[in-house]
Amino acid sequence: MENIKTWSSVPGLGRRFDPLNNFFFYKIFGEKDNEVQLLGFINAVLGRTGDDKFISVEILENSTFMADIMGGKSCSLDVRAKLPCGTMVDCEVQLRNQQNMDRRSLFYISKEFVRRLKSGDDYLGLENVIAINIIDYDFLETEKFHTCFRLREDTEHDIILTEALQVHFINMVKYRKYVKDKLNDPLCRWLTWFDRNSTPELLEEVVKMDTAIQTADSRMSYVIRDDEAMLAYDRYMKAACDRTAEINFARDEERKKSLKKLADKDAEIANSKAENELLRQRIAELESRK
Repeated sequence: MENIKTWSSVPGLGRRFDPLNNFFFYKIFGEKDNEVQLLGFINAVLGRTGDDKFISVEILENSTFMADIMGGKSCSLDVRAKLPCGTMVDCEVQLRNQQNMDRRSLFYISKEFVRRLKSGDDYLGLENVIAINIIDYDFLETEKFHTCFRLREDTEHDIILTEALQVHFINMVKYRKYVKDKLNDPLCRWLTWFDRNSTPELLEEVVKMDTAIQTADSRMSYVIRDDEAMLAYDRYMKAACDRTAEINFARDEERKKSLKKLADKDAEIANSKAENELLRQRIAELESRK
């Protein structure tokens, strides 16, 4: 793998495109023929190495994705896959803090459980679900950049209610504070490749060290050279910006309503105080005439 040039070092491209942008993340990991890189990433997150590695994965494509993009609609993208053992994996990227990541992740897990259970099926037939959330804002009071949650007993932490679910959070903000000389860790290599602040030299190093990352990097290079894909990217970004503007407008309107309610309440209290003061003065005046 000598003299590898990563997608970010192609003249004229720079670092304008972010692999953690929802569009690119889906195009790199969420479509058929992307199994090599998705499998490498999942094994890295789950700490699977050597003989313990998963050797295959089935990607479950989002059939409405391109239809939404071409229709100019903003859509929430997640990468869904199934491991050979039957476990479902849902990967999602959230770059902005919407104050709902914990519940959002549980919602996606619940959807996986519900969509796999048909009327009359035994609950024991439900596959396990793993949620992998990559976030680019500070979340959870821990120094670790990778956290994993399961259903455990409150005081006896060794007792797990069920292996049916795992929820992983990968915090890019905390990772950037992490010592960057630990590239022997497969997950650290992936996060270095994801990190928009990584230098071309560091990207080239991790690509040389990991064939799955090399495949992801080649896929990124292909996507940003594909005119149709980049047209879809532009439409996706426009729809996402429009959606953000709508959300911000709705929040501003709600804030204005809340402020008006507070102002009206303050005015009501002030009027009540003024009336009480007039009443007190009137009583005092009547008392003085006795």
